[in-house]
Formats: sequence, structure tokens, C-alpha cells
Amino acid sequence: MFKKVRGTRKKATLNQTRQETIYLAIQALQKDVSASIQRLCEIAGIARSSYYKWLNRKPSPREQENEQLIQVMMTIYEKVERTFGYRQLTLHMRRQTEKTINHKRVKRLMKVLGIQSVIRRKRKKYANATPQQVAENVLNRNFHADTPNEKWLTDVTEFKYGNGQKAYLSAILDLHDKSIVSYVLGRSNNNPLVFQTLKLALQEAPENSPLLHSDRGYQYTSLSFKKLLDGNKMVQSMSRVGRCIDNGPMESFWGTLKCEKYYLHKYHTFEELKRDIEAYIHFYNYERLQANLNGRSPMEFRTKAV
Repeated sequence: MFKKVRGTRKKATLNQTRQETIYLAIQALQKDVSASIQRLCEIAGIARSSYYKWLNRKPSPREQENEQLIQVMMTIYEKVERTFGYRQLTLHMRRQTEKTINHKRVKRLMKVLGIQSVIRRKRKKYANATPQQVAENVLNRNFHADTPNEKWLTDVTEFKYGNGQKAYLSAILDLHDKSIVSYVLGRSNNNPLVFQTLKLALQEAPENSPLLHSDRGYQYTSLSFKKLLDGNKMVQSMSRVGRCIDNGPMESFWGTLKCEKYYLHKYHTFEELKRDIEAYIHFYNYERLQANLNGRSPMEFRTKAV
């Protein structure tokens, strides 16, 4: 008998939550679209009198808390140019409110408000030139690093601006904390771009000789790049042919950068593009929280380790 009562209460609570979601959706839509309350209620299959009764009620503590959470959520969402999904929003809302917030609750509130994260585009694949030398896949998808500057990933990605002009970003990512150790943006995808990126990273970690993993791009397979690595006592590792997942965290960063910044804008000049990339990498390193870093930013996590 008690089991039956508990089941009935659970069902009633679920129905009440669904009803509240409908009311909240009507309230949100009424502000954003030209449809009347009458029409929105008809679409939702509820009586207009029921909606107005709900609207004029005294909000429960839970509803008041939801309103506060929505305000916090929308402030964060607008700050990041409407790019975060429920996972990122949950992390930042927890940090800002210093409260334990369930990700399912955030997801439900997003659904009520009709907001979502941007959808990532597939990255284009490019054919590699004939290599001068090839390294083994030493990393072998072991993306864990106990300390900073133990394992680095690197790659180059392409951007467009103006009337189809191209720019290329070379970067190095530390697997310990997913921070971007160094980066260089240039107008040509050449050896100096990649070499300068590595030299900048080594300046930040002069006493270290990390493993460096890359794809089989022509810069990384060149004898001069191998000589630079050997001179700094670094182990070289390369992805297998056609296996971009072998460099997964680096590919993931490119996707995040492009979805949360690049795809949102039309860049007319190289300088505009450079400004936004620099700003985003700073935001990513110092402010963007990551669940696999215990809800910290890369530099917060790195500081704890040093």
C-alpha cells in the first residue's frame, strides 16, 4: 500500500513539474514572439484561465530559486556569446553561486528558455605531403599526464577572413591541464610558424623536455624540425595516417575555439581575427571551467600542480 502511495506521489510531482515547464515556456515565448497568450495556450493544450491562475500565484521557494538561476544562466550565456551548453553552464553557475546545481536542472531550464549550445562543424581533412621522416605513435592515445610539461600536443588549423584570405594558427597544448602553452597566428602555413610555436613553448619551460605529439604534417616530418626536437632532448610522437583521434584533445580544442568564437563572427581583417583569437585563448586558459579538471580552468589546475 505504501509503495502505491509513493508511486502516486512521484507521478503527481512529475506531472506538476511538466505543467510548470509549460507555463514557463508560454511566459518566455510571449516575450519573444508576436503570438497571443490565447494562441500559445491553445498550442500547449491548456486553458488560458489556468495559465493566468499560475501567473498570479505566489511563487514557491523552488520557483523563486529557478528565477534566480535563470538570471545567472542568461548572464553567463550572453557573456560567452550564447555558445555554452548545459555542462559548461552548470560548471560556471556552480562557481558563481557557490551552490550545488544539478546539470539536469540546468538542462531543463535551458529547454524552457529555448536556448542551446552551438553545433560543431566537422573539420576538413587535408592531404599530407611526402614526409622526410616519420616518428612512431609513442603517445598511443595515453592523454593523461601527471605533471605539467610532461606531454604536449601540437597542430595547425586554418581560418578565413576578408575576401577568402587565409590565416593559420599553430598551438601547443599541455595534456596535464589542457592549457595552451604557446601559439602563433600567421598568414602562411610554413616551417617558421611551427618552429616559432615550439620555441615560445620551450621558453616557458626551459628545464623540461616533454614528449611532443603531432599529426604527419610536412612541418613536423621535416628533418629540421626533428633536429630542433633532438637539440632540446624531446621525444617525438606522431598520429597514424588518417587517425585524427590520435591527437584528440588538440582537435577538441580547435572545435571549441571555432564554435565559441570564430564561427560567430565575420572577420574583415587579419588584425580583427588575431584580436579575437588572443582574447579567446586567454579566456580558455584562465576562465573557462572544465569538468575533467575538477571544475577549474586550465591555469587554476596548473597552479595547484606547481
